[in-house]
Amino acid sequence: MQDRKIRIHDVAALAGVSVGSASRVLNRAANVSTEVREKVERAIAALHYQPSHVARTLRSRSSMTIGCMFSDVTNPLYARAFRALEEGFRADGYMLLLANGLNNVQRELDILRTFQLRGMDGVIYAPGHERDPALIELVDSMPMPVVLYDRDLAAARADAVLFDHANGVKDVCARLFEFGHTRIALALWNAGSRPVRRRIEGYKAAYRAAGMEPPDLILRQPTPTSSVFDDLLRLLDAPNPPTALIAQGTHILVSALRAVAKTGRRIPQDFSVVSIGDSDFAQTHDPAITVLSTNTEVVASHAKTLLLERLSGTVALTSPPRKITIPYDLAARESWGPCRR
Repeated sequence: MQDRKIRIHDVAALAGVSVGSASRVLNRAANVSTEVREKVERAIAALHYQPSHVARTLRSRSSMTIGCMFSDVTNPLYARAFRALEEGFRADGYMLLLANGLNNVQRELDILRTFQLRGMDGVIYAPGHERDPALIELVDSMPMPVVLYDRDLAAARADAVLFDHANGVKDVCARLFEFGHTRIALALWNAGSRPVRRRIEGYKAAYRAAGMEPPDLILRQPTPTSSVFDDLLRLLDAPNPPTALIAQGTHILVSALRAVAKTGRRIPQDFSVVSIGDSDFAQTHDPAITVLSTNTEVVASHAKTLLLERLSGTVALTSPPRKITIPYDLAARESWGPCRR
């Protein structure tokens, strides 16, 4: 005869506690003594008890899961961001479900609807299309809190964690001006997203603040993983070439370094390089690459706080959206230096 299914009542009976106490242990409630927690955990192990996730969700109206959608999870910077978010939410008993939007509006709409149908408690979202009315409408209609990851989606209900791209790039340009560089190339991917827009704004603002007109040295690539090799090589071989480069992301950085090496230039003696976003490659490259970066743990902590304050009711779901802006840190390494005249 098949054994009957072990229930929470059996766990409570073996542990010698009430069903309510056993349930609080399972739900990781704070108001449980160490003695009761240990008794219940021993009973769970002895009975091989497996709680029903569906039943718990129906009772508590909480799935203890957070939907997380980035535009391209192959981007190393997004991978690091997800890891920090996952660790942060895990400490509070939540599991993150990662989805890949691929900068496709219909795919993003489908994923958001799936998060809703699956009963996610909240959503962290980096939309690929900040101006799309269907995405804005759907985010505003979702019953759970949404935190935007460095995007300016014009949604009335979404909180946001934003990076200070404009001031970060402006400060780097100012430092390069001090080194004597006046022709600085900026390599980005060809998107209208907030990070790209703000970086270009900071680049142009730096030149104007220094009393110069921004040069025509902005290189736009089709995707974040595209190569800038051909475009940068053409600039380097032209009259009056750039003497420094600010590169977005690891893939663009790698292809840019190949182009610099192809011309026989040495870094930093003949050409200075700065990367937006830190990586193992930037740290271990010879010479090590100077980088603009944000602390992923700090960003994750702010995103978690914004979301959990909505979930706990500390901040009402109907309250106005909140924004936290994270400054960039500059790690000055060996890849930049004075301009050779």
